[in-house]
Amino acid sequence: MKHDDRFSVLGANRRNFLTMGLGGFATLSLPGLLRLQSAIASDPTGKPRERKSIIMVWKPGGCSHIDTYDPKPDATTEYRGPFSTIATKVPGLQFTELLPRQAAIADKFTVLRSMRQTAPGHPAGSMQMLSGDPETRDKPKPKYPDWMTVTNYLRSRDEPQRENPLPRYVGINPPLEYNGPAYLGDMYSPFTVSGDPSNPNFSVPNIGLSDTNEVQRLGRRSDLRQKLDTLTRAFDRAGELGALDQFESQAISLLTSPKTKEAFDLTKEDDRTRDRYGRNAWGQQLLMARRLVEAGVEILTTSLSGPLCGRVGNWDDHAVNHHVFDALRFRSEIYDQAVTALIEDIYERGLDQRVLVVVTGEFGRTPKIEYSPSTGAGNASAAAGTIQPGRDHWPRAFSNIWAGGGIRTGQVIGATDKRGEDPIERTCSAGDFLATIYHHLGIEAHTTFIKDFNGRPTPIVDQGRPIKELIS
Repeated sequence: MKHDDRFSVLGANRRNFLTMGLGGFATLSLPGLLRLQSAIASDPTGKPRERKSIIMVWKPGGCSHIDTYDPKPDATTEYRGPFSTIATKVPGLQFTELLPRQAAIADKFTVLRSMRQTAPGHPAGSMQMLSGDPETRDKPKPKYPDWMTVTNYLRSRDEPQRENPLPRYVGINPPLEYNGPAYLGDMYSPFTVSGDPSNPNFSVPNIGLSDTNEVQRLGRRSDLRQKLDTLTRAFDRAGELGALDQFESQAISLLTSPKTKEAFDLTKEDDRTRDRYGRNAWGQQLLMARRLVEAGVEILTTSLSGPLCGRVGNWDDHAVNHHVFDALRFRSEIYDQAVTALIEDIYERGLDQRVLVVVTGEFGRTPKIEYSPSTGAGNASAAAGTIQPGRDHWPRAFSNIWAGGGIRTGQVIGATDKRGEDPIERTCSAGDFLATIYHHLGIEAHTTFIKDFNGRPTPIVDQGRPIKELIS
């Protein structure tokens, strides 16, 4: 059976709907068209669909699982690292001393200790985790669209007229280096927010225009273009012009709606909340993420990178880049505080059924510590030539955490061996990771297909099933 990107309208899929032709549309009045649009955006009972959301917090370069969520206190010194272990809110679950705040709320999230993928490099590893690309070689650009743009694409086709002026997909300093929309096109990429939101002068440009004359001028230009495009759109079968219409509509909404400006405005939060997340880039990125999903953004990605990571600006703690243990100490307090605040806030504000929070990177770090000369001095790195400890890339086993989304929390899924080298229980793949995300978003990954460059139906996840232990 062939599949297409599908929605349900009186039992018809999109292809059947389109083949009704212009004659079918000609018989519909404007109220009829509006009723049809309403049916597309509703479930079979006529109730509006609940649009679930996700916040993905990305740690580019890969976080050491042994030094955070999967400590090995009984391993030899060449593996275990210098950090002591601490108890968490979940009996029997231990973290390292770097994560005391997360340890105190461990009942509000689940740790997956048995993630595994097969690509050793940052580009291929990121592409496996974010798009399901099985290739292990690094390449300069993605072959497949990532899950974020796939979701944006499917939802845009499913609900072409979005009432909320905010975009579906926003990236706050997002992980864009090794992923993207591929053949789906740039119109499904995120609305990107760049810079440090903790800066007192920070603002998001080109949103919420206050000049009434400018707003009216934009509206007139849009109306004129729509009138000129009427005949062209009538012969559009592939939907490209419709996608461009959505893109333009979103841009105008961002420019003109006061709601958009308010959603991005962190000064609307009280000082205690801002302090709770941390008055730094990472803390305020996660606070903005919570504000935006609460306001109706459906897909939110943010990358914990930059100066708060140390000299090279990421979690890639080779000895040539960072003294791995100094780097983890350098960033852990800020990381621990921001992630804890986000998870607590999701539950306290009643978002924990609708919003899923996932914190991960593309892989872990080598269980065995290696030593090499530093290539330069800076935060978490000694002077050039100084021998210092590091951990290299390790896709064979790593950890991530999951919160909200109605999942079962306060548990550990999977386990690694005594050195943290390989999973010995409940190995989970990149495909499983993606299928779980799609499941939360109401997309059944193994039965959903999109068309590739050649127009062939392609599964959005080729291998993988939702991680059943996470699903209530």
